[in-house]
Amino acid sequence: MGKLVTLARDLRRRKARERDGLFVAEGVRVAEEVLRAGLHVEGVLASPTLDGAPRGRELSSAFAARGIAVTDVSDREFASAADTESPQGVLVVARQPEARWPAAADGLRVLVLDGVQDPGNVGAAIRTAAALGVAATVALPGTVDPWNAKVVRAAVGAQCHHPVVSTTLDEFDAWRGPMGLPLWGADHRGASIAAVPAAGPVPRALALAVGNEGAGLGDAVRARCARLVAIPITGAVESLNVGVATGILLWALRP
Repeated sequence: MGKLVTLARDLRRRKARERDGLFVAEGVRVAEEVLRAGLHVEGVLASPTLDGAPRGRELSSAFAARGIAVTDVSDREFASAADTESPQGVLVVARQPEARWPAAADGLRVLVLDGVQDPGNVGAAIRTAAALGVAATVALPGTVDPWNAKVVRAAVGAQCHHPVVSTTLDEFDAWRGPMGLPLWGADHRGASIAAVPAAGPVPRALALAVGNEGAGLGDAVRARCARLVAIPITGAVESLNVGVATGILLWALRP
């Protein structure tokens, strides 16, 4: 028990996650996603809370059916390893899937996160991208680690099956350059997405960049954008949450 609890605590640090290639999936729904994706599970911590709900008992049975050992701990011991205020009684330590660049394809869509720092926003963006058929999400420097436990929970484990590539801007350019993948950026000074079709068709293959919650796109990313687009909103609010804006733009610019 002690070794797994210590490992779960250690994985709160990005350096530890990058060193070991592991992450923590906490909560019933996220644990279910880990199993659905078929990821390698290093270990599972479970407290009495887990079997207190039907869905929790079903999850325990699923672990047993796959031969995954579950370490039972007290609620107090579990809380010392958990990252949530109201733990659901299950914590899975699993191996991160290999980050893979998507192949060129008709209708290819890629989401680029440029310095997005809020774990909830990054998780929502990843989950939305997965739901809308985006081939991969690219996390540029300054973006919170996609395998941060809070991001994993906010995405409800979507990164278990939706490729997320943490990379540099130069590496991203080196990948998209040979296939001629255009980059568009979300910016409040850009053209309204309502006017995009009239101003020219949306490319069949496209990468869309969204920026930091306060500063927006960085200068280096903005300079690479073939086009800037914006969501028309009323003057009642200054801006939209980046997670919400990402969903609207991905839907409006779908192939």
